[in-house]
Amino acid sequence: MKSLLTTLKGHPTLKAETTYSILFTIGFCHLLNDMIQSVIPAMYPIFRESFGFTFAQIGLITLVFQITSSIFQPFVGLYADRHPQPYSLSLGMCLSLAGLVALSFTSAYGAILATVALIGGGSSVFHPEASRVAQLASGGRKSLAQSIFQVGGNGGAAIGPLLAALIVLPYGQHAVGWFAGAALLAAVLLLRVGNWYSLMLTGTNTPLRNRTITPCTLPRTKIRHAMWILVVMIFSKYFYTSCMTSYFTFFLIDRFGVTVQQSQLCLFAYLAAFATGTLLGGFLGDRYGRKYVILFSIFGAAPFALALPYLNLFWTITMSILVGLIIASAFSAILVYATDLMPDKVGMISGIFFGLMFGLGGIGSAFFGWLADHTSIEFIFRASSYLPLLGIIALLLPDIRPAAGPGLQSTEHTIH
Repeated sequence: MKSLLTTLKGHPTLKAETTYSILFTIGFCHLLNDMIQSVIPAMYPIFRESFGFTFAQIGLITLVFQITSSIFQPFVGLYADRHPQPYSLSLGMCLSLAGLVALSFTSAYGAILATVALIGGGSSVFHPEASRVAQLASGGRKSLAQSIFQVGGNGGAAIGPLLAALIVLPYGQHAVGWFAGAALLAAVLLLRVGNWYSLMLTGTNTPLRNRTITPCTLPRTKIRHAMWILVVMIFSKYFYTSCMTSYFTFFLIDRFGVTVQQSQLCLFAYLAAFATGTLLGGFLGDRYGRKYVILFSIFGAAPFALALPYLNLFWTITMSILVGLIIASAFSAILVYATDLMPDKVGMISGIFFGLMFGLGGIGSAFFGWLADHTSIEFIFRASSYLPLLGIIALLLPDIRPAAGPGLQSTEHTIH
């Protein structure tokens, strides 16, 4: 079977090195995608005021969106592993585009459910295949590549609510259509990514997806145990961060009496640190090993998380920045570690973990909201601060060291 080197010689535009242009493009498209997702929660006050929807009806909208944007991802990823579709990235964004345009005009409840399903479906198509592209373009620096991709999503999640507040709330439902421009831009950019991906798949007579993949040498029992540990890590991280992102502003207002604007600035400080930590985790994971980044990023955040609910305003903000900086580095390391365990199932594994990220984040937000109603905002911050302690079980993960460098050998392991 021909080597990847033969493919690269036949196509001088394809390189074994890290392809940063593709990584930054896919990361920017991730930013646009996650920014678009924020439009749906921003519409809830408008739905309630304009159409008189009950909280149960709004909850069903959230459920449909969560199902289509998270539960479908593993199935999309599994299909992509068997039948890679380079242009499905652009197609997924076109689904979101169609959903946004329809959402800006429709008023019937059933039609609104259909539009949010389209937007969620577009996200389900985008994430698994985009993760495959990120690893393919990594040149062996898989944690760094995943972090560049992930930091785009974190950026979109951070600026999305702000843009929605500036555009959707003042101008109403029709203003949702303005976000269609972002979806259209992403769809066009992803056509270029699809062209590059297609070349990588068909660079020789032997498609890259059919090439030999270096399997993980661990016994299946250890692989299963490691996967369950990673799921616990995802639970710990996203249950805690859902409390921070959803209720940190309320905590600051309730405990210190700050204004809404001041609390929003503090939340943005946390989110900015979170985005920075995501990128930092990529560098550290490739250099020192994914296991140790997972351990440090979750268990290492525990002392700061535990101290946060008991400090004055200055130190509370400082602790939140440190928590965001440390704990954010976990997801990229977790995802790449999982794909190292099952290198022939990159799409499926990416779909599972992105689905868990969205699903557990939504469940965590709802759970802590319910708990706050029955106790207090301060109580949920004290209770959630123990979650990062679960990171200690990362010590039970097998020690899978990254490849020695970003050369051709590492690249071969990323092609499926």
